[in-house]
Amino acid sequence: MYLVESKGGAIGCMLLSLFFLGTWPALLTLLERRGRLPQHTYLDYTITNLLAAVIIAFTFGEISAGTPEAPNFLQQLSQLQDNGSSVLFAMAGGIVLSLGNLATQYAWAFVGLSVVEVVTCSITVVIGTTMNYFLDDRINKAEILFPGVGCFLIAVCLGSAVHASNAADNRRKLNNLPGKVDARANNADNGTTANEGPKDVENGNGFKDKAKVGTADFLVEVENRRSIKVFGRSAVLGLTITFFAGFCFSLFSPAFNLATNDQWHTLKEGVPHLSVYTAFFYFSVSCFVLAIFLNISFLYRPVLNLPKTSLKAYLNDWNGRGWALLAGFLCGFGNGLQFMGGQAAGYAAADAVQALPLVSTFWGVVIFGEYRRSSRRTYVLLFCMLFMFIAAVGVLMASSGHRK
Repeated sequence: MYLVESKGGAIGCMLLSLFFLGTWPALLTLLERRGRLPQHTYLDYTITNLLAAVIIAFTFGEISAGTPEAPNFLQQLSQLQDNGSSVLFAMAGGIVLSLGNLATQYAWAFVGLSVVEVVTCSITVVIGTTMNYFLDDRINKAEILFPGVGCFLIAVCLGSAVHASNAADNRRKLNNLPGKVDARANNADNGTTANEGPKDVENGNGFKDKAKVGTADFLVEVENRRSIKVFGRSAVLGLTITFFAGFCFSLFSPAFNLATNDQWHTLKEGVPHLSVYTAFFYFSVSCFVLAIFLNISFLYRPVLNLPKTSLKAYLNDWNGRGWALLAGFLCGFGNGLQFMGGQAAGYAAADAVQALPLVSTFWGVVIFGEYRRSSRRTYVLLFCMLFMFIAAVGVLMASSGHRK
């Protein structure tokens, strides 16, 4: 079994995890904006997310022969009757992560990729990192760690302000486009589909004559082809989903921490703690089972006025499937690397990967044109938000300790 033991190795895991976890949301957002149903996308994503955990377990978890004190993955997998309590903690972590990821898939449509990631990650750090600090027996430097938490708390306030300012900018743009919004955004009611018209093959279901990014026509065009319609919906709905997701995310890392380190002493004396690979396997299995159950239910009983579909329709839907499968791999390996780094340097410091909105915002601006042609106020708030995240990730990594 391979263990990350150096502080440098832990930071390397965190940085790689940061890139992976900041990229996979952009792929799912891309598919939703091209018109693919989120139920179909999430089912694909879930499969490779579990597969990533299996690959990690059978490679890093089986690199060398285990010992009675540190059994490898397969040895520990057969000891379920001895470490059942730790397995339950790991599975609880997977359940709340699954709920959080599922919620954010809908929140991205209402609030935008950048702001959703800022708010959810900041809530995760403020609640989850504080819990991990005490669970890890305070191995992280409190005088460094908590100023970093404070930076995240400021960032969540700035993120909400950015969303409000950008939403006001979009309303002003659409108000200068009388009559077009209702006619085009509601074309489904007139017997046409959002994907009719001349297609741009290179860009999914888009139109050949594209509107300029950031204009009112561009906003209407996106609304016209996306699967989750947001025009006329209250911004409060999107923020409510976002805060629910953030609360779920704040619990998964502490639950995983308890699974691998048994701070509450639920294991019998002499029973080895779950390795990070075994815990991650159970964590991913519970995440997979819940996601499959909920999304198959959403095929036939969709939420937010999405169209009904079926399992047969999902199996036949290959439009964008490769991107969805890639997103699952990125998320799975990103979570695994975060836990590997956290086991070495402390899970509170590993929460530095929650600065993933730095990556998500980059993709949001480059791929989706978020904040293009926005007001100066929006740009100033966006800059301040990103600056606080840069400060936060540096501070949290600097607080890294070393687990004995």
